[in-house]
This record gives sequence, structure tokens and C-alpha cells, in this order.
Amino acid sequence: MSKSDSTIRDIARTLGISKSTVSRALNNHYDVSQETARKVKELALKMDYQPNILARQLKLQRTNTLGVIIPETINRFFAKAVGGIQEVANSAGYNVMICQSNETLTLEQNNLQTLMSSKVDGLLVSVSRQTDRSDHFQYAINKDIPLVFFDRILEELAVSQVYSDNFDISFQGTEHLIQQGCKRIAFVAGPSHLFNSRNRLNGYLEALKANNIPVVESLIVQANYQAGHVQQYTRYLFDAKEKPDGIFAINDISALEMMHILKMKGLHIPRDVAVLGFNNEVICDFVEPTLSSIEHPAFDMGVAATRILLKQISSKEFTQQKELIKSRLVVRESSRRY
Repeated sequence: MSKSDSTIRDIARTLGISKSTVSRALNNHYDVSQETARKVKELALKMDYQPNILARQLKLQRTNTLGVIIPETINRFFAKAVGGIQEVANSAGYNVMICQSNETLTLEQNNLQTLMSSKVDGLLVSVSRQTDRSDHFQYAINKDIPLVFFDRILEELAVSQVYSDNFDISFQGTEHLIQQGCKRIAFVAGPSHLFNSRNRLNGYLEALKANNIPVVESLIVQANYQAGHVQQYTRYLFDAKEKPDGIFAINDISALEMMHILKMKGLHIPRDVAVLGFNNEVICDFVEPTLSSIEHPAFDMGVAATRILLKQISSKEFTQQKELIKSRLVVRESSRRY
């Protein structure tokens, strides 16, 4: 037997004491004498004894592990959200298992099954762009696994949710473009069945209405968070007879690619076309012109969602909580005409 295979039984046999005495000594229990505790700990160190943490956790019916499902890790928003999740989880003594759905429902379902099989204590989820059903999450809820959605949520499930003010910030962003003189604002929208996408679109529509600007359906593009389609919908918008004079993009990467295409077409930003992105990536400050964007509070959402989940795990009360985290408009050169 190697040192690393040493068990409490081996320590007990060597010292001629019971396994329970060894266990209590290793856990600094008050009813074990100092001399016995010293001998146990010295021998445990000599034998390179390693406690079976998994067995202890299973005995307590807790693994001290949180399961996280996000659409993708390459997206900086979700990377920052995971940073917030890990900060809170680690300080509370929890590990984090991260799975990515790659924006597909099938992989999201597989992720969920994997995490449940791993006996995670709770789930933090931001759904994929394909997720238009909730039965797989309802299954987890029925198994009494606490679940908190963040950013992309499913409204029909009575579980806790952390989300941003997508309607208000989209209204504010659209109104900013209007105040800069834009009359034909193209809106690059996300999947219509997703909660945050619908609210962003509704904020845009309400801002047009509030400023007596007619809605032009051809200026609303369904991008569905898909990479590689930017050139296609940019061409669609700017080959039209009535071209946009403003763009509100689904995210900063799309906005930056559109800016590149427009400059290749000889258009000046923001004089010919004002551009506004979403997420406020670091790169926004390092492009020409600098990109106006929406500061989406990813880290704060991860922190808030994890705190709610840990509270539910410790209290075993899964009462629905809703927490709103506010976004903010960051105006830079790409949209600043006046």
C-alpha cells in the first residue's frame, strides 16, 4: 500500500485506537486528549493521509459545488459573469463547474444532465439562443435542485432571476441616437423568444414612438447572436434605397464589424451613420472612432445570482426572487454628432 492510499483505518490500527477516535482527533474534537490528537496528526502526516472529501460530502448530501451553464465562454460578457460567480462561490467555500451550450438547446440539455449527475448543490443558468422550452429545467426543479437564471431567463418558471433593465437602456440608447439627429435607426435584434431580446426591441420601438418617428420594419434585423452574418445584414441594410443613418447593434463585435464594412463603403462614422454597440467591451476604447456602447453589468449579475443561490442552498427555501441590475449608456465618438 502506498502512502497516498492510507486511510483512517490504517492510522487506527497502527496506534491501537478506534477509527472514531482518529476521526475526532483529525477534526479537533474536544473529547480527544491533546496527546492522542498529537500522535494521530503526526502519524497522519507521516503516512501522507488524505481525507476522502467526496465521501464526506456525500455523507452530508452536499458536494459544495455549483453548476453553471452559459451560452459560450468566448463571449466576454459571460466570462465576466463567471468571474462574479467564482468570486462569491470561492469565498463561500464552493467549487464551480462550468458548462457551455454553444448556443444550442441540445447541448444545454446535455449540460444540465451532466451537472445533475455530478450532484451539484445548485444551478446558475443563462439559456442558449435556441432555448424556447423549459421542460428540462422543470425536471431539475422537480428534483429540488435550486436554480437561478441570470441575464437570459425563462419567465414561465417560478425560480429566481437576475436580469438587467433591457427595456430602459434600449430606450435610452435609441433616444441618444435620435438626439444626435438620426431618423432611420437600424436595430439589430436577438431571438424574439428570449426575454432580454424582446425587452430590448420593445425599448427601441417605444423610443421611436415617444419621438414621433415611424417604425420601419425593414430596419429591424433578426441577428440571433450568430457570428459570421454581419456582412450579410449590413449589405441588406445599406443596399436599400433608404439607408439607415443610425445603428443600434446587438453587441460590440457586430457593431465593430459593421463599422469596418461601412468604412470600406466610404461612409463616415458618425457623420453618415452613428453606431451604438452593446456590452462595452474593452476594445471599444481602442478602435477608430471609439465605439459608443451599453455597459452591461455582467460581473454584478454573476455576483447577485450566486448570492441568491447560496442563500437558497443554506436555507433550503426556494422562494422566487427577482433582482434588477442597471446598465448604463457610455457615449464615445461613434455616435457623438453634437
